[in-house]
Amino acid sequence: MRILQGKAAEAYVRSIEHRGSRLDEIEPAVRKIVEDVRRNGDGALSKYARKFDGLGANLGLRVDESEMRSTWKAAPKELRAALQVAEKNIRRFCEWQKPKEWRRSANGAMLGQLVRALDSAGSYVPGGRFPLVSTLLMTVIPAQVAGVKNIRVVSPRPSREVLAAAGMLGVTEFYRVGGAQAIAALAYGTQTIPRVDKIVGPGNLYVTAAKKLVSFDCAIDMLAGPTEGMIISDNGDPAFIAADLLAQAEHDPETLVTFVTTSKQLADKVSHEVENGGRGRPPLQSNAIAAQAIASRGAILIAASKAQAFEWANRIAPEHITVGKDALPLVQNAGSVFVGNYSAQAAGDYASGPNHVLPTAGAARFRGGLSVMDFVKLITVQDLSSQGLTRIAKSIVTLAETEGLKAHADSIRVRCARA
Repeated sequence: MRILQGKAAEAYVRSIEHRGSRLDEIEPAVRKIVEDVRRNGDGALSKYARKFDGLGANLGLRVDESEMRSTWKAAPKELRAALQVAEKNIRRFCEWQKPKEWRRSANGAMLGQLVRALDSAGSYVPGGRFPLVSTLLMTVIPAQVAGVKNIRVVSPRPSREVLAAAGMLGVTEFYRVGGAQAIAALAYGTQTIPRVDKIVGPGNLYVTAAKKLVSFDCAIDMLAGPTEGMIISDNGDPAFIAADLLAQAEHDPETLVTFVTTSKQLADKVSHEVENGGRGRPPLQSNAIAAQAIASRGAILIAASKAQAFEWANRIAPEHITVGKDALPLVQNAGSVFVGNYSAQAAGDYASGPNHVLPTAGAARFRGGLSVMDFVKLITVQDLSSQGLTRIAKSIVTLAETEGLKAHADSIRVRCARA
């Protein structure tokens, strides 16, 4: 794993800070799929499901509820237990996150907020090499806790493990479709899949491009890019650090993994651990995906000071970041923070409770990860008495007339004349 210092380290940070995406390259192709599904509904959706998702002629788009329930009952005992632990911790964290309604009264005005769940949400669960049961949990449970009535899951070639997790959660709508066509179906609706208010969940470039294209017609959570993992430490355990870097690197060949330290000695030890393995881990070259990610985007940065280390980190705004217990106040931009030696980033990926659908590509500068807040609306409430309106009437009239909105001012005057 390359070690960078001084100007080379600063150049690396600058290049990562302004990282972009390749969405523009594929948008024309994705736009054709989205528009086709929007115009032609199930016909187009079924066509693409057969072409891209391998949907067989004997399978319908919708998974029967009884299939999900029976798959859950037939799942191996060990998997059932693991899913139940993760579900319990994620649900508890979501309950803690859930916003509250409130009312406050002052000077003749009762002000407050209502919390209302979205009516419907779409959960995208990627297909691919492995059954991403954790993504199903992370996208469905917050919606359930928020009170969303209609939760629609889409996934290409769903595995038995994913269907079992859906059965455990009581999912009632699950569709065997993925890619841009699934996003279009959720955004605009077809004869089989009703439209939703919001689409959440990670996916490949085609899924992300489709979410971008439909975002003016349907709310989305975020535009997710390749996984990112960062660790900042001057005295951590090299094996732990290397293990976390490799864990994130195996997600995708374009994963961004970075270790930042002020210790050249620790940098050398971590580099050795990453390349050669340790404590029972195989060498890097045995994991082709992780090796490609480390070679293309991985780096160890040696900072001149702790302040510089966190200045770099906050500019990069990584998806995952691990820091020491005393450094938490220094983190300004990150998707999720892991504190101390035993807060493995993989714990957040699965079962500790916080969500693993997190902002990437610098989006942590302006938003956090998926949460219950993504599935609710905060609606403000105002209840003014005549005295309460009179107290602020002069200010309202002045501001309305400053903006040239005479009718606004008159709507206040007519009330004050009768107060």
